[in-house]
Amino acid sequence: RSISETRIAGVLLAGGKSSRFGGEKAIALFGGKTLMEVVVLAFKELPRFAVSAQPASAAAARARAWRGPVLIDDVSAPAGPLAGIAAGLDWAKREGFDFIATAPCDAPLLPSDFVQRLWDGLGAAPAAYAITCQGEHPLCALWRVDLLEPLKARLDAGEHPAARAFLREIGAAAVHFDDALAFANANTADALAELERSA
Repeated sequence: RSISETRIAGVLLAGGKSSRFGGEKAIALFGGKTLMEVVVLAFKELPRFAVSAQPASAAAARARAWRGPVLIDDVSAPAGPLAGIAAGLDWAKREGFDFIATAPCDAPLLPSDFVQRLWDGLGAAPAAYAITCQGEHPLCALWRVDLLEPLKARLDAGEHPAARAFLREIGAAAVHFDDALAFANANTADALAELERSA
C-alpha cells in the first residue's frame, strides 16, 4: 500500500539545543537551502507535517512562515527527542492521523522513499525505524499514535529513555537501508560541510 493512501503525518524534529553545532542547525544552509527545508522533502508524499521546535527559535519562526503547526515540548517533560515525539503523537492524534513519521532536522541526505520503506517494513509492529551498517537511526522512524499513552507515562514519571531503548522495549521493527550515508547527521559545522561535499 502506498503511503499516500494512509493516515501518516510528518514531524520534523528541530527542537534540539544544537550545542555541538555552534548555532541553530535547523536553519544552517545546505546547498543554498536551510537544513530543515531539505529534510522536510522526505515528507512530500504525506498530507501534512508539523515542526517540533523550541518556542523562540528560528526553526519555529521558519515553520510559522510555512503556515505549518509548531509543536512545543511539554515543559513538565524531561528534555530530549522523545518529548518532541510525544508532542508529535499528541498533535497527530488530535488531527485524526494514525501514524507519525519523524526525521531529525540535521539529516539532509535522507532517501526520498524512506517513509514508504518504513511503512513497508512495519508489519504489525507499533513502530519501525531505520538501521544501516553504521547502526540504528531511532529518530528516522514511523510511530503508531497509540504509543502516545505509554510514552507519556514514561515521561510523566520523569524518565527520558534513549529513543533506541524505547523502540526496542516496545518491539519496534528495524528496517534495513543499504546507504549508511543517507542517514548521516550534521552534528557539527564540519560534519555539515562534509555532507554537502558528498551530496
